[in-house]
Amino acid sequence: MKAIGYRQSGPIDRDDALLDIEIDRPAARGRDLLVEVAAISVNPVDTKVRKRAAPPEGEWKILGWDAVGRVVEVGEGVTRFRPGDEVYYAGSLTRPGANSAFHLVDERIVGRKPATLSNPEAAALPLTAITAWEMLFDRLDIVKSVPGAANAILIVGGAGGVGSIAIQLVRALTDLTVIATASRPETQDWVRALGAHHVVDHSAPIAAQVAALGLGAPAFVFSTTETHRHLAEIAELIAPQGRFGLIDDPDGLDVSVFKRKSVSTHWEFMFTRSMFETADMDAQGRLLDEVARLVEAGKVRTTLTQTLRPISAATLKTAHAILESGRARGKIVVEGF
Repeated sequence: MKAIGYRQSGPIDRDDALLDIEIDRPAARGRDLLVEVAAISVNPVDTKVRKRAAPPEGEWKILGWDAVGRVVEVGEGVTRFRPGDEVYYAGSLTRPGANSAFHLVDERIVGRKPATLSNPEAAALPLTAITAWEMLFDRLDIVKSVPGAANAILIVGGAGGVGSIAIQLVRALTDLTVIATASRPETQDWVRALGAHHVVDHSAPIAAQVAALGLGAPAFVFSTTETHRHLAEIAELIAPQGRFGLIDDPDGLDVSVFKRKSVSTHWEFMFTRSMFETADMDAQGRLLDEVARLVEAGKVRTTLTQTLRPISAATLKTAHAILESGRARGKIVVEGF
């Protein structure tokens, strides 16, 4: 079957950074689904793995942790799906990715594709929706208030893939005031369209801008990018006993700046459940089903902003380069083999 992979990690401008290859089609066993892949999206994890992680000698590394497709085969232990079902999911970092014509995935981390979305629109959602949901409701527990704090959340990097879905989930499921950061006119317009009540510019100090809104100190801060640049400002603006979460990978993070305010720190990594096969691993499948319901009810929209075709090494190299430029808005999807 067709797939896209590499044998040597490195920058995207290498000729062999991503290559069109042929590999054996896998078979479904146990709780696995074999999915015929229709569309995939590109995430920062794809570029990070490509730059840093080489496969064992003589083997291929296949990326891709966002997919939508049709179930063509199920393992003997599968209970939730059957052949013909349309599904969407983010997959597992410990298994081959979805940049292949057919892909194996554990049914516990799979959701039914939103019926109202096209394949590219659905492929834009899984990884970012899981990341945002787990941070907001499992880590930061935003439905539990912080005494004396403003009933508000600051989302740093609101126009990115995770920020774009986080804004919508907060608006759809809570009464929190959403403050999002964005630095360009087009990204500021984007986060407002997604539901942000207020927008501040993260290219300038953000604490004074948040204070100027007159809301008080926000109970929650969710940092999706450049956390090291904003940490001191976040420590200044967050409420005492507030809750702070991040998803990026700063080189060292001195959380002692939060001690004076007793601010708790939460790191979200959406692959934790699948990587360790936690007892609640199936929470991700249920979560994706709930996101599908919100989409079909008109409460959440896709964050797709660009669709490229077809799924090939050349197209994926273009998508990686766009993502690495740091100027992407929403999600980039690649459709069709």
